[in-house]
Amino acid sequence: MKKDSKIYIAGHRGMVGSAITRELEKQGYTNFVFREFNELDLTNQQAVADFFATEKPDYVVLAAAKVGGIVANNTYRAQFIYENLMIQNNIIHQSYINGVKKLLFLGSSCIYPKMAPQPMAEDSLLTGDLEYTNEPYAIAKIAGIKMCESYNLQYGTNFISVMPTNLYGPNDNYDLEKSHVLPALIRKMHLGKCLMNNDWDALRSDLNKLPIEGINGEASEQEILEKLTKYGIHKKSSVSGLQSPVSVTLWGTGSPYREFLYVEDLAEACVYCLQNVDFKQLATSNQQPATNIKNTHINIGTGVDLTIKDLAEKVKHIVNFTGDLIWDDTKPDGTPRKLMNVSKINELGWKEKVNLHEGIERVYRNYSNK
Repeated sequence: MKKDSKIYIAGHRGMVGSAITRELEKQGYTNFVFREFNELDLTNQQAVADFFATEKPDYVVLAAAKVGGIVANNTYRAQFIYENLMIQNNIIHQSYINGVKKLLFLGSSCIYPKMAPQPMAEDSLLTGDLEYTNEPYAIAKIAGIKMCESYNLQYGTNFISVMPTNLYGPNDNYDLEKSHVLPALIRKMHLGKCLMNNDWDALRSDLNKLPIEGINGEASEQEILEKLTKYGIHKKSSVSGLQSPVSVTLWGTGSPYREFLYVEDLAEACVYCLQNVDFKQLATSNQQPATNIKNTHINIGTGVDLTIKDLAEKVKHIVNFTGDLIWDDTKPDGTPRKLMNVSKINELGWKEKVNLHEGIERVYRNYSNK
């Protein structure tokens, strides 16, 4: 990659796309092409074709996707499979048509079977049933991997697929209906701390920046408390004039294990792959017959996990929330464990730098300052 190569980053406003953009800028790359959603609908085949024909990018980072946590994945199943398939199909195909030198496709660890051997290696793909709640999203991402792989094999393209573990960091989504587990924990406990401290100014400020189902900081205390209660942030009635105790209810038992990667580490890994990794290298390293090349995608993670319960306690400590955590075991846990085997990316020369405690501290400092 040359410093003035034209790079199109699809999804540049999202957590992953913005982190990759920052990393590329930090390394001296200067020639970017961006489009906002209202400027280019990536699910529109003709619009994407026209864009590529006009811009002719040298490199493409496909970080645009419809994403969400367990609730959103299970609620908007049709949207998750349709929109992600359309985005991928349009961008990958037009990258081939327009001679893109290299494309980097961002997938997800949910592509692996629910009961995959731990840690999950790349060759676990398509060896068992997927977790039901995120099956449509996972199938879309698997299709993206296979599309990149198939275009490489048939057309000689250089399309690389990377599968990050659970991500967190700047520009994360803190919408309580659609967020992933870590930002949801941070926001719930931050709001719980505001209630514990009876700090309505901070609570209203938070809601003004990100309303919950239309409820912002201008709403009455009763309206705000009712909405917080819906999302498991409870303030009990006052007792003898003392400050009311607060509890935060979390889904499931807290027993599943999850791995987390700071998004700026992911961005560094992605740029490393753009600069140093080619499909031919990945196909050869699998040591498979030329007629059976598969599983050339790359896991990106830390190789270290912890239970959701331990994660919640870690967030509670960092946020300084002193209320109670209540686990609702009538709600689903999701996949029991999702630990990545990261030996391939480590052997290719990359390893993460930011540990989980430091990363959460950075994230909460950024969140609370905003």
